[in-house]
Amino acid sequence: MTGIPENTEQEQMQNAAAHQEELIANMIHDLKDGLSHGILVANLTGLLAVRLGLEERDVYSLKLAGFLHDVGKLKLSQYLYGRNTEALSIEQVKYMRMHAKISHDYLRQFDFEDDVLETVLRHHECYDGSGYPDNLSGNDIPYGARILKVADEFAALISERPYRRAFDIDTAVDIMIEQIKNMDMRVFLEFQRMIHEPETLKLIEESKIQLDESDIRAILGI
Repeated sequence: MTGIPENTEQEQMQNAAAHQEELIANMIHDLKDGLSHGILVANLTGLLAVRLGLEERDVYSLKLAGFLHDVGKLKLSQYLYGRNTEALSIEQVKYMRMHAKISHDYLRQFDFEDDVLETVLRHHECYDGSGYPDNLSGNDIPYGARILKVADEFAALISERPYRRAFDIDTAVDIMIEQIKNMDMRVFLEFQRMIHEPETLKLIEESKIQLDESDIRAILGI
């Protein structure tokens, strides 16, 4: 007698449930990582902006952009399924490079001011023109985005990743020096001056937060 085995439908349901749970786990991981990263980037961006002489209103806008700049990555979790134990594939990198535009478009729905939106959109543009989404270079990149880029890259380097350990502060700065063509030199030099100061080290420590997965699930209602 031919036909579909009785347990096939049950197995399919179990596989679908397992797939959904892993996807949820990825999204929870991304949310936890995004909140922690956003807080650190916002604080470093704000401090650097103050030292560069920006007015209070502009500092506030940059801190807001720093906190929200990676919100688009949450929308990409489903396309990066199963990637939390290794480096991203070429295809996944293509998706990830979309996050600045996705973040910008998402935040635009909530009437954020243009300078916040533009900073979010441009925070991965590189000073030498090799960045994304539009390969802007030099002073064509908004000043706020140039500040955010430095803080963002440093924060990423001193944070744990599935495929590497966090770098210490000195190593992170050395890596950034090797990539200095990507950054506004004036902004980076001020960053170098501030990074080892007690105020900055205290800020980095105070920016670290511990989020429990059960709390995240409760917030999301899952």
